[in-house]
Amino acid sequence: MDKEWLKSKDNFEKFDVRPLKGNFLLAIIKKAKDISKGNGIIIIQNFEPIPLYNSMRNLGFEYYTEKKAKDEYYAYFYRKEEIEKDDKELPFKPIVMTKYADIDPKIADITVNFWDEIWNKENPAIENKTKLLLSLANAVGAGRIRQATRELIKAYYLGVTVEELDELFALIIWNQGIGHFSSELAQSTLFRSYNIIKELEKKGKNRNEILSVITEKFGEKNPETGFQN
Repeated sequence: MDKEWLKSKDNFEKFDVRPLKGNFLLAIIKKAKDISKGNGIIIIQNFEPIPLYNSMRNLGFEYYTEKKAKDEYYAYFYRKEEIEKDDKELPFKPIVMTKYADIDPKIADITVNFWDEIWNKENPAIENKTKLLLSLANAVGAGRIRQATRELIKAYYLGVTVEELDELFALIIWNQGIGHFSSELAQSTLFRSYNIIKELEKKGKNRNEILSVITEKFGEKNPETGFQN
């Protein structure tokens, strides 16, 4: 505890997100943006809120987390500086973790730490955009089109090009077969989102503009791709 602000951490406003069933990350970010420099907030969750750390760091917050009791974590966030980022954050945060917590908070805690090891690993051997393409292809093979669509949008956010997506879809046809592609994939949200990216790039739209369109169309509110209640 070498941070001076930790001496006053217990005076921060508390925000217990355990009762929330939707996207608790968005609710926290919205609340955090109203906190001024030099102040903080306490997030109470029944598992360590690891997916939140980068988002809060991007807004200028430092953090410290304590496990107060079984299934009770206090994450203290102190706003060291006010940062307003113009670019969008990686879409599709792992908000499904709360559903694991509904089953057993211990399962949620294990899952979120496993997620952290896969996607937040320092100096990974495989960069995340490549991992997302691998996950996309694996999801198609397993028939999980919801996951595949989400992975495509995240991969595009991280810089995957249309040319890379073209080759990936050619590989999917090769491995899955033309019949399967024609009857299933060509009608899917996965292929629709891919086509929108291609069409908008041809019209000269930039990556951020395209991301706004596809995240709005295939975001959390879309029952085919989202996890919102």
